[in-house]
Amino acid sequence: MAKRRHLSSLELMVLLAVMRAGRDASGIPISREVAAAGEREVPLGSIYTALSRLEENGLVSSELGEPTPERGGRSKAIFRLTSRGLREVRDTQAAFVRLWSGLPDLQGRRT
Repeated sequence: MAKRRHLSSLELMVLLAVMRAGRDASGIPISREVAAAGEREVPLGSIYTALSRLEENGLVSSELGEPTPERGGRSKAIFRLTSRGLREVRDTQAAFVRLWSGLPDLQGRRT
């Protein structure tokens, strides 16, 4: 059996942000989704590093979008979750639900 590589929290947040951003899943919209959800700024370079790792591991794919005048005619990379990426998000969600369930300190309280 192949050794399974686990997602970091940033990688998981980036995968979820790619899903949320939909057709606009390029670096800046992904970064905005991560910042809004985590209530903290994450450097754009860290987002691209995570995206690169995720693409190397087959969890996201990218393609170049149409050139835009705002970018001086340059194309931007658009990211999509792969079926393997979606499976990894679902597996991670299920693992967290199992870990969180039944913990009295997490039952409806906010500190």
